Amino acid sequence: MKNISATLAIVWRIAAPYFRSEDKWAGRGLLAAVVAMELALVAIDVLVNQWQNRFYSALQTSDWDSFVREIWIFVALAFTYIALAVYKLYLNQWLQIRWRQWLTRHYLGEWLGGATHYRMQLKGDAADNPDQRITEDVKNFVEQTLTIGLGLLSSIVTLFSFVIILWGLSNAAPLRLFGTDLMIPGYLCWGALIYAIFGTALTHWIGAPLVNLNFEQQRYEADFRFNLVRVRENSEQIALLRGEGAERARLLDRFGFVIANWYGIMSRTKRLTAFTASYQQAAVIFPYVLVAPAFFAKKIQLGDMMQTASAFSSVQGALSFFVTAYRSLAEWRSIVARLDGFEMSVESAANLPAHEPAIALEVAGGRHIDLEQLCVNLPNGTPLVAAKAFTIRSSERVLVTGPSGSGKSTLFRAIAGIWPFGTGTVVIPAKARLMMLPQRPYFPVGVLRDAVVYPAAPGAFDAAQVRDALIAVGLPDLAGRLDEDGHWNRMLSLGEQQRLGLARALLHAPDYLFLDEATASLDEPSEARLYRLLAEKLPQATIVSIGHRSTLDAFHTRKVALVKDGAIHVVGKGREPVEAEPTAAP
Repeated sequence: MKNISATLAIVWRIAAPYFRSEDKWAGRGLLAAVVAMELALVAIDVLVNQWQNRFYSALQTSDWDSFVREIWIFVALAFTYIALAVYKLYLNQWLQIRWRQWLTRHYLGEWLGGATHYRMQLKGDAADNPDQRITEDVKNFVEQTLTIGLGLLSSIVTLFSFVIILWGLSNAAPLRLFGTDLMIPGYLCWGALIYAIFGTALTHWIGAPLVNLNFEQQRYEADFRFNLVRVRENSEQIALLRGEGAERARLLDRFGFVIANWYGIMSRTKRLTAFTASYQQAAVIFPYVLVAPAFFAKKIQLGDMMQTASAFSSVQGALSFFVTAYRSLAEWRSIVARLDGFEMSVESAANLPAHEPAIALEVAGGRHIDLEQLCVNLPNGTPLVAAKAFTIRSSERVLVTGPSGSGKSTLFRAIAGIWPFGTGTVVIPAKARLMMLPQRPYFPVGVLRDAVVYPAAPGAFDAAQVRDALIAVGLPDLAGRLDEDGHWNRMLSLGEQQRLGLARALLHAPDYLFLDEATASLDEPSEARLYRLLAEKLPQATIVSIGHRSTLDAFHTRKVALVKDGAIHVVGKGREPVEAEPTAAP
């Protein structure tokens, strides 16, 4: 019961916001219509149950007029039932897509907001494969929540509707054993209840492991699919290293988890199906066994017997909802657990700066970027970079050097505000526009023009501006392919991608441009031309570069050296570096 209450609380937390959102009236209206139609279908089932009594009684008494009348009544009920069933499905699907659309937008906003997606990876939270959780899990949650919720509602209403009928039929057809009538009020209802309790208890005992098995299956399937995508994304490196054999073995190893877990599901499902199928088949004959003695004793007519069997079946079916829907419930609970884990991981990553010692990002009215008492740590708390007071002045050119692992790129991440691990403050000028260009820039799959101007909206820059930027960075061949659709990170060499990244910088013209080895794949003459281009096109921009080539010294006015112990050493050009006294990390 505790697990059920916890699951329902999670479901309410996930589902309720949609029905309080900007789309609440459409959602509530569709839900109300679907519920009303579900109730109407139960009402028709009650009418059909009563019709069965009259119809079979007409057959038993050979009453032709009553037989014809009942046929027409059945036709009317059948057409009404079909119309309600069709539109209930239609409105249900309409509600599903609207609910899924809102929930997907909500999760995308939470996941992509404030670099949360990046911090989730840094924390190593258990929310594996967020792509699957936002696509498949959201879809299945909406679909199964409605299916199970409406099924449970239908079972409850059916139970209360038919238990009254069955109670009356119990009095009309008393239990008869060994030629003696036993007057047990509502014995058919009690029989249905005992039968359902027995079936539910055994079903849960047999099928309980399916919840965890389904959870693991979703995880293994997503992990296997994710690694297939990684092979596709890194096909060039794999081919160059002749790593196909290693990748095949690795993928088959991961697929082995899928297979092994699936065998577990098969074994448990076989046992569950064997029981539930036996349970359902026995339920067909059980009511006839109970009332047949009264029928053969001429105490009830054929119509009463058929109505009793139908009503018993309805009551027993309503009471046995958890038996018939157990597999769906097990899958649903695993989906709820995955979405709950995703929400918890997103919330934990989003609130990381508030709940742990973190680097603060402040906006001030000055003209410089100031690092105040800054200590950048690794996620495990190990100090990486420390600076007591360091300033990046407006319009200057700064070159950051240091051995691998000294924290150069991580320092950039801290300045960008996406690395929370550490202490101190990064002060950014108000309304300053920062742009970070990594060694391997990112380009979304799509039209080249939109890929270059990213993250600006498509059409933010006209074609002539984009074309001029491409020509300026040495990519005239691409200038005529602006409307071509492609996967540019795979189609272009790393050097070409770095040129595209610099074209993006020329278009956006940031106030502060951070280049994290953003020209490392270019030859030195090309690198020099591009740095001269930046000086010409972005004369007011502050440029901070990470690089190892000595030729970069000529394009920077100040040099910052990071060492393994976390210290920052400032090397000036023609002036003393008194404004940036460093402190070594402990």
